[in-house]
Amino acid sequence: MDHVRAELGLSERRVCRALGQHRSTQRKILTTPDDEAALTADIIALALQYGRYGYRRITALLREAGWRVNRKRVERIWRQEGLKVPQKQPKRGRLWLNDGSCIRLRPEYPNHVWSYDFVEDRTHDGRKFRMLNIIDEFTRECLVIRVNRKLKAVDVIDVLSDLFILRGVPGHIRSDNVLCGEAAAALGQQISARRFAGSALQSE
Repeated sequence: MDHVRAELGLSERRVCRALGQHRSTQRKILTTPDDEAALTADIIALALQYGRYGYRRITALLREAGWRVNRKRVERIWRQEGLKVPQKQPKRGRLWLNDGSCIRLRPEYPNHVWSYDFVEDRTHDGRKFRMLNIIDEFTRECLVIRVNRKLKAVDVIDVLSDLFILRGVPGHIRSDNVLCGEAAAALGQQISARRFAGSALQSE
């Protein structure tokens, strides 16, 4: 900036005022400490080793390792390197069994575990509508989306009945973290019985 100021014939005070800079910025020469690279490497190494630690706890570890460094310097390098503590993931719900044990069944093949849940929204006129979503947890395929102003238990049974006919009965059905295999089998047997009865009536 000095050569520009000299060409324009302006004083340092006027140029700094026009640029919104303090005059001390033209006098203080930025220097980098000799140990900056080593300190940065140690901070990155500790951040990789202790992924849940922030710069304050990293500062404490550096001091234990023999570094004479304050928190503000570590914070500056921390932000300069783009380091940050990852956000905590929410705990997934678990199914509690009668014996006190806890287990969440993992799908192992297609049609092993289906999940269904409701999503609610409003149209432009403010009226509510609901969506019933059913997915296969193994393939992550959305099997069906039923949309209506109101959805009741009988609607869930109707949708599941159609899916059972098209794809067969799954091993388990999960809803709001409640897993039930017996209900799926029983419902599948009821549908099969209804189909058999309907076929018998048509044959007669």
